[in-house]
Amino acid sequence: MKEISAGGVVYREQDSAYMLLLIEDRYGKVTLAKGKQELGETIEETALREVLEETGVAGRLDKKLDVITYEYHHPVTGETVNKEVHYYLVEAYNTEITVQLEEINDVHWHTAAEAWDLQRKRGYRNNDNVFRLAFQQLGIEV
Repeated sequence: MKEISAGGVVYREQDSAYMLLLIEDRYGKVTLAKGKQELGETIEETALREVLEETGVAGRLDKKLDVITYEYHHPVTGETVNKEVHYYLVEAYNTEITVQLEEINDVHWHTAAEAWDLQRKRGYRNNDNVFRLAFQQLGIEV
C-alpha cells in the first residue's frame, strides 16, 4: 500500500530573524506539519491544507524542499505502508496558532536555533535534511 502526504517548514520573519513553526506529535516527538493527500488534491494543496488544519496557520508555498520515503506498519491492518512525504518551505500569512488536538499535542513558534536544537534532540532523523534545506533556502547557518 502506498500513502502520499505533504507538509512544510513554516516560517515567518520577526525582528529581522526567522521563526519556525514546530509540532509536538502524540508520541512526544518534534516534527513538521504534514498529512495525507485527499482525493482530487494536488500535492501543493495538501501541504497548505495540512499546515492550516494542524496549526491554524495559513501560508504561501515557497520552494519544494525534499521528498522523504519510509515504511511503517498500519496500526489497524498490520499492512506495510510505503509512505512518501513532500515537504515545502511555507511562508506564514498569520501567526495565531490553533492546535488540532485530535492529532497533535502542541504547536509553537521557535527561533531557527531553537528549532534546530529541538530537531536534533527530539525530532525524527528523516527530517534532518528537510531542516537543512529549509535553512539553506532562508540563508540560516546551521
